[in-house]
Amino acid sequence: MATLGQIIFYSMITLIVLFSALIILILALTFSNSLSEVTSSNTMPVANIGKDELLNCNLRTEQTRISDVSVTWEKAGLKGLVYKYKNGAPDLKDQNSQFNGRTQLFPAAVVAGNGSLLLRDVRSSDAGEYTCSISSSVGGGRVNINLRTAAFSAPTFKFSSGALTAEASRWLPKPNVTWSDHVGNILKGNTRLTQNSAGIFNVVSTLQPVNVSDTYTCRIENNLVIAISRATVTGSDVSGTTYFTYNTASTLLASAYLSIITCVLCIYYLT
Repeated sequence: MATLGQIIFYSMITLIVLFSALIILILALTFSNSLSEVTSSNTMPVANIGKDELLNCNLRTEQTRISDVSVTWEKAGLKGLVYKYKNGAPDLKDQNSQFNGRTQLFPAAVVAGNGSLLLRDVRSSDAGEYTCSISSSVGGGRVNINLRTAAFSAPTFKFSSGALTAEASRWLPKPNVTWSDHVGNILKGNTRLTQNSAGIFNVVSTLQPVNVSDTYTCRIENNLVIAISRATVTGSDVSGTTYFTYNTASTLLASAYLSIITCVLCIYYLT
């Protein structure tokens, strides 16, 4: 059994370690940002499988046109490159076959420091960490982008026999559906999920009874994407709008959480 003095001592050591790690992390991020002139407006995008996705990468410069621009896109764990642009043209001799014919940069944008990559027909296997590196006559740097992949679509609504039905044809990972009324009260709906040969889920969810002229919210979500739809029943018709939000929770927070839990358990067992 640890004494009170030992508990206080180990608690102080734990706090010192945690605060030191936090300070080192802040300094490292600040220092790396000062060295790199390359940024991305979205370092954790969620791409819709089967659709096109633009991975953002920009060189910070006040000049509208720069020279000697080279852009290289790499993916962690991948043999070969995703894409390379050099000497005013694509250089694809080392491109991995997984990306043949599916990647593109925009030359008119590259000379302005924009090295954003268009990735066509996104696949589940495209998920991973990408690095965009830019060098030029005015500077350069690199930025890491963590691409997540999912399937998601907005639901369509119909009203029949007093029931409001929402159907969305493409969702992955497996989603959950929640209904609520115009003041936020949770309502009980009946949801059916069917999976096709590609593993994509079709979502059909029915709410009954509903009141004509009332507005209802249908929320379809998984760990990556949330679709929030508001549907208003107007006679035999339904008017609805949908918007999407994306989970940008950092794995850094998860790591910090695990570290804190570990420290708490150590203190517990010492006592």
